[in-house]
Amino acid sequence: MTTPKKIGAFFLSLLIPLAVGGISGFFTVSAIPGWYQTIQKPTWNPPNWVFGPVWTTLYVLMGIAMYLVWTRPCTPERQGALYLNAIQLVLNFFWSLIFFNLHAIGTALIEIGVLWVLIVWTMFAYDKVYKPAAWLLLPYIVWVTFATILNFTIWRLN
Repeated sequence: MTTPKKIGAFFLSLLIPLAVGGISGFFTVSAIPGWYQTIQKPTWNPPNWVFGPVWTTLYVLMGIAMYLVWTRPCTPERQGALYLNAIQLVLNFFWSLIFFNLHAIGTALIEIGVLWVLIVWTMFAYDKVYKPAAWLLLPYIVWVTFATILNFTIWRLN
């Protein structure tokens, strides 16, 4: 890949996950001061302002990881890893809509469980292509693990 193509690939790799987060955030932000404020949450629920910076950081790390895999030689392993990444990004997008827009806390819990499995699967696939890319997803899986526990707790409380 030539340098201009690598630069384009880098920016596209950042843009894709950031767009997923931005669009999903656009559709769900109105639920934060409304419905989300009215439901029961655990005392250890982070303040609302934490979520934006955390997710932005995670989307940037996802983009860098995707770039590192995308710019490796084209192999079936690389293609499979990028395919898994795309699927988990779709699930990432829909969790917010299910939870915040549909108010379907139990369905969101099932969906985030599937998302968690796909993130781990993506990490293993990235590891086969380029190990540092897999490690860049570690903060993401840690946060989604926390979010899954939080989703479960909110489901139990409501």
